[in-house]
Amino acid sequence: MANIRSVKGMVGLVTGGASGLGRATVERLISQGASAVILDLPSSDGHKVATDLGDRCAFAPTDVTSESDVRSAVDLAKQKYGKVDLAVNCAGIAVAVKTYNFKKDLPHSLEDFTRVITVNIAGTFNVIRLAVGEMGKNEPDADGHRGCIINTASVAAYDGQVGQAAYSASKGGIVGMTLPIARDLAPMGIRVVTIAPGLFSTPLLAGLPEKVRSFLARQVPFPSRLGDPAEFAHLVTAIAENPMINGEVIRLDGAIRMQP
Repeated sequence: MANIRSVKGMVGLVTGGASGLGRATVERLISQGASAVILDLPSSDGHKVATDLGDRCAFAPTDVTSESDVRSAVDLAKQKYGKVDLAVNCAGIAVAVKTYNFKKDLPHSLEDFTRVITVNIAGTFNVIRLAVGEMGKNEPDADGHRGCIINTASVAAYDGQVGQAAYSASKGGIVGMTLPIARDLAPMGIRVVTIAPGLFSTPLLAGLPEKVRSFLARQVPFPSRLGDPAEFAHLVTAIAENPMINGEVIRLDGAIRMQP
């Protein structure tokens, strides 16, 4: 008999949980009977979101690149809800700059490149390495399962566009570390899976003119629209509940392949 799990009763950490894909994930976890700790910047809407969602949601002001911040968030989850079963990494940043601007005789800022790599790759890894320490203390189920890590990459890891050197490199790094970390943690019954979303209706895209949004939506073969963050959140819970999905990157993109 397959040991299909249920998110009901799980406790999840969600980085970037105050907006976009992260917020949708938090909302779905709560609606499905789980508890969630939002890890987001102090300047975010994290406190309001957690308050609105009730007792099974808490906010931990967090810079994902900070060891002390992430440790505090893990501690909060343990103190408030007793354990950590799931960690979903949605926090990330992007810049759009060409490698070299020949008109201005200006190279891509190394500081900007490093910042994107640090937040997106090192920040994701920081949360993983600290969250799994707590997951490893969970009692294993019949499969030996103790926890699950779900990371967010992007189709840019594969189809990086002009100006996306830093962003694509950072998301490619998340793709590249998925399997080795899954192998590292397999003996403890902790799975690692990455989602690579395509074009989603997040605050980043919401700020674009409607004409641009419509153009982007038409690039998606089917369904020919922007993804809804709720669809990302649905996949998160499906992964959390299916114990056989491990060490894999799943494209969630309506079959889009980005043009240069």
